[in-house]
Amino acid sequence: MRSRRSLSSSNGRRSIRSRHAAVAGVAALAAALSACSGGSDSGDDAKAEKPKVSVNLTGSQAEAGVPVTVKLATEDTKLKDVAVADAEGTKLAGKVAADGRSWTSARRAAPGTSYTVLATTDKGGEAKKAFKTAAPEKVNKVTITPGSNLKTVGVGQPLSIVFDHPVKNKAEVEKHLKVTTSNDTTGSWGWIKNYDGKDRVDWRPQEYWKSGTKVELDAQLNGVDSGADGGWFVRDYDTAVTVGKNQVVKVNLDNKTATLTRDGKTVKQVPMSAGTPGGEKASWGGTSVLMAKEGTINMRSETVGLGDSYDKMVDYSMRLTWSGMYAHAAPWNASYFGNTNHSSGCVGMSTSDASWLYGQVQVGDPFEVTGSGSKGTPDPGNGYGEWNLSWADWQAKSALKSAS
Repeated sequence: MRSRRSLSSSNGRRSIRSRHAAVAGVAALAAALSACSGGSDSGDDAKAEKPKVSVNLTGSQAEAGVPVTVKLATEDTKLKDVAVADAEGTKLAGKVAADGRSWTSARRAAPGTSYTVLATTDKGGEAKKAFKTAAPEKVNKVTITPGSNLKTVGVGQPLSIVFDHPVKNKAEVEKHLKVTTSNDTTGSWGWIKNYDGKDRVDWRPQEYWKSGTKVELDAQLNGVDSGADGGWFVRDYDTAVTVGKNQVVKVNLDNKTATLTRDGKTVKQVPMSAGTPGGEKASWGGTSVLMAKEGTINMRSETVGLGDSYDKMVDYSMRLTWSGMYAHAAPWNASYFGNTNHSSGCVGMSTSDASWLYGQVQVGDPFEVTGSGSKGTPDPGNGYGEWNLSWADWQAKSALKSAS
C-alpha cells in the first residue's frame, strides 16, 4: 500500500508541474503575441503612405524622343527626388519643380529602351513605375574625327561629325553638341556636305587653335530624332584631343618651295614641284589640313579622274584632300623641283625631303598654298577646307545661327 501511495503522490506532483508549465507557456505566448502586435502597430504608424504618381510615358510602346515627366497626385506631400534609369543603370538627369508636384528629365527618352521610375517624397514614401519606348525604324550613326585613336592634332584640325543618314533636324541636333576647351576658344559649328555627299557638321575655331589647348566634344545625341529619312540616334558620343605644336606648311606655287614653320619661324624650306597649271592637274590653292599620314600607298590616276596617267607606289604620302591631293616623295620628278610645277596635282619632293617633312608634321597641320596656277580652293567638305571661308561665312553655316 505504501508503495502505491508513493507512486500516486509522485504522479500528482508531475501533473501539477505540467499544468504549471502549460499555464506559463500560454502566458509567454500571449506576451509574445502582444509584443508582436505592438511592434506591428508601431511600424504601420511609422511607414509613409505610398504616393500616387503618374508618368507621361507608359506601356511597352511609349513615345521616344520626349522628356519624361512624373507628376505627384498625393496631397500634403512633395517630391523629394525622382530616378529614371535604363536597364544598364544610366539615369536621365532631371529637376523637381519649385512646387514639388512634378519632375521633368533634362534628356529625352531614347527609342527601344526600358526605363524604371522611382519617385520618393519628403515624407519617405516611394512609388515605382516602368515603361519601354518603341524601337526605332531606322538608326542614324556617326563618324567623329578626331577619333579615340588620335590624341594630339595640329592647329588647323576641326572637330568633324559625318552622319550615316540625312539630318533634317539640323538645329535640334546641333543643340546637343557641346564643345569644351581649356581656354574658352571661340568657335562655331557649320553644316556642310562631306565629299561622299553625306551630311556633316564641323566645329572650327575662329582662328587656328592655340598650342596646348585641350578640347572635348560631348555629343549627347541619344534620343534625338534626325528627321525624315534619317532615323534616331540611340547613343551618345564623345572625343577629346590636345592641340600639339603650332606648325604650318607654306607651299608657294610661284617659288616652288614648301616651308615648315613652327611658332611663326622657319624650320626648313625644301624645293618641290606642284600640279601642272591650267587644267585638272593643277594643285588646289588656299588652305587644306593634313588629314592623314598614309605612308607608302598605291596611287592610280583613274581614281581621281585622270585616266591612265600614272600607277605608282608612292612613299611618305600625306593626304590633304579627299579628291586626291597629297604631299609626298616624287623622285621621278627630280628635274622639276624648285623650278617647274609639273605634277598631277600633288606637292612632290625628293625622297629625303619628303621623309623629313613626314616625320615633322602632325595630322591637323594646315598646308597653306599660295601663288598662281592653282585651280581654286577646295570645297569645305573636300577634306577640311573650311579655313577658306571667312569667319562670318563659316558662322552662317550654323543651323542655330541661321534659325535665330
